[in-house]
Amino acid sequence: MLAGRNEEALGNLADTVDGKSVHALPEDPASIAAAVQSTVEAYGRVDGVANCFGTILLKPAHLTTDEEWNETLQVNLSSSFAIVRAVAKAFPAEGGSVVFFSTVAARIGLANHEAIAAAKAGLHGLALSAAATYAAKKIRFNVVSPGLTRTPMTARITENEASLKASTAMHPLGRIGEADEVASAAEWFIDPANRWVTGQILGVDGGLGSVRGR
Repeated sequence: MLAGRNEEALGNLADTVDGKSVHALPEDPASIAAAVQSTVEAYGRVDGVANCFGTILLKPAHLTTDEEWNETLQVNLSSSFAIVRAVAKAFPAEGGSVVFFSTVAARIGLANHEAIAAAKAGLHGLALSAAATYAAKKIRFNVVSPGLTRTPMTARITENEASLKASTAMHPLGRIGEADEVASAAEWFIDPANRWVTGQILGVDGGLGSVRGR
C-alpha cells in the first residue's frame, strides 16, 4: 500500500509494483490513520510501515520563518507521531515493524540545519520511546539516518557542481549516497527475519556521522 500526496504518481507506482495506493498528507493525522485503516481493509493486516515524508530546509534559524519552522516539524515529526498512534492498534498479535527516516544532521552539528535537525532529533526520541512502549506488543521502531542522498528532493544540491563537490568532501567514503542504499537499510529493518532489532538509529551516511576522514 502506497500513501502520499501525489495521487497520480502513487497510482503509477502502484501499477508498477502490483499494489494499491491511498491519498495521505503529512500535515493531516486523520488521513494517515485512514491510510493505515485502508491497508487493513485491503490486505487484512499491516506488517510494516516506512514513513518517507520529509523536507529539506537549509537556513540559519534567524532566516527561518514561522511557516517554514511549523512545516518542518509537521512533515518530519508530527506525521511520524500520527503513524505511531495509528499503527499501535493495527498490527497483528505477532507485531510488526516501523521505520522512520532521519538525517545525519540530527546527530552532528551542521551549519544552517537548525529546523530540520531539531525535527529529526525529536524523531529519534519518538522512535526510542515508542520502541519501549510497544515492545510488549512486538512492535519494533527503528530509524535510518542518511547523509546526503541523490533524490529529487536534494536535486538543487546534487545538481550544483560546487555544492556537490563540497558535500562529497564531507563524507569519509568520498561520495554521496544513492536512494537504493538507504532503501535497503529500511528493508532490513522491516524484514521479520530481523525481529530482534528495535530502538536503533542506523547511520547510512558514508561515515559522516561517526568517522573523521583523513
